[in-house]
Amino acid sequence: MKMHRLGDTGPEVSAIGLGCMGMSGMYGPSDRAESISTIHAALDAGINLLDTGDFYGMGHNEMLIGEALRGRRREDAVISVKFGALRGPDGAWAGYDSRPAAIRNFLAYTLTRLGVDYIDIYRPARLDPNVPIEETVGAMADLVKEGYIRHIGLSEVGAETIRRAAKVAPICDLQIEYSLISRGLEEKILPACRELGIAITAYGVLSRGLISGHWQKGHGKSAGDFRAYSPRFQEGNVERNLELVEALRAVAEAKGVTVAQVAIAWVAAQGADILPLVGARRRDRLAEALGALDVALSVEDLAAIEAAVPRDAAAGGRYAEAMLAHMDSEK
Repeated sequence: MKMHRLGDTGPEVSAIGLGCMGMSGMYGPSDRAESISTIHAALDAGINLLDTGDFYGMGHNEMLIGEALRGRRREDAVISVKFGALRGPDGAWAGYDSRPAAIRNFLAYTLTRLGVDYIDIYRPARLDPNVPIEETVGAMADLVKEGYIRHIGLSEVGAETIRRAAKVAPICDLQIEYSLISRGLEEKILPACRELGIAITAYGVLSRGLISGHWQKGHGKSAGDFRAYSPRFQEGNVERNLELVEALRAVAEAKGVTVAQVAIAWVAAQGADILPLVGARRRDRLAEALGALDVALSVEDLAAIEAAVPRDAAAGGRYAEAMLAHMDSEK
């Protein structure tokens, strides 16, 4: 497994990371035993970056990872945790809380659920509009000094916020959606991160399965599946988006690889400072994703991929308009 430093100040991480959210119900039912086996398979393959959020399954995801890590060396896993998203007992979203006192509270529960005494990368899930980013990052910097977290990350924030945060403490990476059909970071956010030596941890590289080559219209109707109300999966949009996938399939087949592999390889090819997170929750999907590491894309390949899936060709937003309105990265 190829390893590299995450940004100028971050930890050494594998060339691909495992996003664990889907193991806790966000995309419909998942199998606990298979999820744990997938985490084990990822670690055995050399993947050390495990990404989660304390609100995934209301703590379920952290407990699942904690169970998977029992008996393993703590230093073999780089655990990235998002905090601050508030949810009600019915699962409804209720805003964000990044006050210093709340951060310490969230972290205390996270350490217990994971069964560890420090977190490698800790990050607010979104910008709290009621708390200056300087205050949030300052509180995390105190936790670094105390040894409870090792590195500070950000998630889905814009260039101005990134610059303000970096003046308070070193930021190792920005976690943000990035794929062939979600390229909004390229204009302002990516240049700001590169100027400051901040890596990109790219989630949604397969757009929640939409551009994996496995998705079919009518899937994702299970209770609690995010895709049931995601704009790109809705009638009128999904058909157009699946046409893009078929165009991408022709490129992939010409190279003798799968659609998912070429989509992941495209993200990785955008720069050594961009690390794809794959949301595999089964070992076969993980194995397919790992195969993307062996896909070398030539200049001609990259041109063919972008011809098949032009920038801004996707139908529908990556989130519903009401959610995008509250995302700093979209401003």
